[in-house]
Amino acid sequence: MPEIAPVPLSRLTTLRAGGAPTRLVEARTTAELVDTLRELWATGEPWLVVGGGSNLLVGDEPFDGTVVLVRTEGIEQLPSPHEGRTRLRVQAGHNWDALVEYAVTAGLSGIVAMSGIPGTVGAAPVQNVGAYGQEIVQTLVEVDFLDEDTGEVSTVPAADLGLGFRTSVLKNHYGSVAERRGVILSVTLDLRVVGHGEYLLQSAQLRTALGVEAGQPVTLRWVRETVLATRARKGMVLDDADPDTHSAGSFFQNAVVSASFARTLPEACPRWPVAPDLDPVTVIPLDRYDGVVPPPAQGSPDVKVSAAWLIEHSGLRKGFALPRSRAALSTKHALALTNRGDATAAELAELARFIQGRVQSEFGLILQPEPVLVNVEL
Repeated sequence: MPEIAPVPLSRLTTLRAGGAPTRLVEARTTAELVDTLRELWATGEPWLVVGGGSNLLVGDEPFDGTVVLVRTEGIEQLPSPHEGRTRLRVQAGHNWDALVEYAVTAGLSGIVAMSGIPGTVGAAPVQNVGAYGQEIVQTLVEVDFLDEDTGEVSTVPAADLGLGFRTSVLKNHYGSVAERRGVILSVTLDLRVVGHGEYLLQSAQLRTALGVEAGQPVTLRWVRETVLATRARKGMVLDDADPDTHSAGSFFQNAVVSASFARTLPEACPRWPVAPDLDPVTVIPLDRYDGVVPPPAQGSPDVKVSAAWLIEHSGLRKGFALPRSRAALSTKHALALTNRGDATAAELAELARFIQGRVQSEFGLILQPEPVLVNVEL
C-alpha cells in the first residue's frame, strides 16, 4: 500500500480546513487505487477518497481512518459511434481543467463552458458538475466503477448514475449517504468535433453568460478564455494569493422549487425553469395492463432560483463575516464561503448556519450545502 506521512486535510482541500487522518495513502495507478480500497474495505475502517479536495469541508478533529489521494492520470482518445464526434476515456485523478484544455486544443466541444472548475475528473460525475448551461450529464457515456459492496470493477452507463442537478446516486448529500458506494476509476465522454475555427454556440444560457448573440460565431479557444476570465472575476479560479478563491466554489446550491413556491419570491429573484422530462417512462405491470396507457401527469415545471440573490437580499453582502471569525463570504461572489486565513471548519460551519437561518427567515427556504461535509454539522 503506497502510504505516506499524514498531513492535515487543511493542506489537501481548497477550503483549507480539516484535521489530519490516521493514515494517508497516495494511489498513482488504477491498480494501486483498486488494491488499496479493497484492503480498506476488507478491514472495515473509515475511509475517504480525495482528488482535488475542491468540494469538501472536513471537520477540525483528526480523521480516524485512511484518506486515499487519487493521483491517477491519463487521457485516451477513442472512436465514437456517432458521426462528427469522438470519445475521451480519462483517469479519475486527472485534473478537470487540464482535461478541458486538452479538449479545446483537440477541437472538441461539450465541456468548454466548465473551464476553470477545480477538482479531478473522477469527482465530476459524482457532483454532475456544470456551469453556464453545460453539465457533464450531457456528454458522459460511462464510468469504470469499483463497487464497495462487491469489490468488483464494472462499467456503469451514465443512465444508471441518477445524474441530476449537482447530484448522482454516488454523492453523499448532507444528512444522507450515497445510494451506491464506491469509487470512480475512469470517465468516458462523447464530444463533438468542431475544430479550431468558428462555430455556433448551441446553449442559450452560455451565449447569455458570454454576451454572444444568436448566430454569432465563436471559437473554442475564445470561449475558454472568456469563461476563465469570467470565473476569475468571481473568485472562482484557484489562486493562492487571492483569499476569495480559498473556497469550495458555490457553497450552497441554487434551489429547485415548485412553480407555486417560486411565485412567493420577489419578482426580481433570478429564476430558470427546470426542463420537464418530455419522454417519461411509464411502467405498468402486465397483470394490470388493459391496453390503455394513461397520459402523463400535467403540471408546471419546477423552477431553479438563485441562491446568491437570496443570500444578498437577506441582508448578507459580499465580504460578510461574523464578529471575530476568519470565515467570510467572498468579496466577489455571495455563494462562496471563504477561508480568510487559518479559519477552522467550525468557523466555516457557523457562517453557513447563519446564512441558512437568514435566508429561511426572509424567504422561507432552507439552502442546501453543495460540498460534501465530513465530520461537520450544519
